[in-house]
Amino acid sequence: MNAEGGRWNAEQQGKPVPSRDLRERTKAFALGVIRLVQDLPRGRVADVIGHQLLRARTSVAANYRSARRARSGREFLAKMGIVEEEADESSFWLELLVEARLVKSERVLELQNEAGQLVAITVASIHTARGGRGSVPRSAFRVPRSS
Repeated sequence: MNAEGGRWNAEQQGKPVPSRDLRERTKAFALGVIRLVQDLPRGRVADVIGHQLLRARTSVAANYRSARRARSGREFLAKMGIVEEEADESSFWLELLVEARLVKSERVLELQNEAGQLVAITVASIHTARGGRGSVPRSAFRVPRSS
């Protein structure tokens, strides 16, 4: 494994890794939510959901950066599992904002799409890091290890 942590598996396979792209995407993802939360109407419900959304979205970027610096494959998998969970959780909070009529669906559409893409990329990355073992149901992180 190299100092870039999460890049180790793809580099071992001789593939170019645009890690800066994903690093920038996760950061832009967090910034988009920061702007959305700042624009939410003030009130108890919006404040609580906004706080949860902000926590989940910023965690995606922070944990992806941490995964890139992983000291082992197990640490990489653990951090990427957190990225997957937080990206998926943030989709839930976005859905809740729309269904509670705190924002219009058009306002969060791009953020929802990005969350879905980040979950898919993360699941694929986890699957690849495991060496492609096993099937990938809804979550690559929750696939039991085979002996």
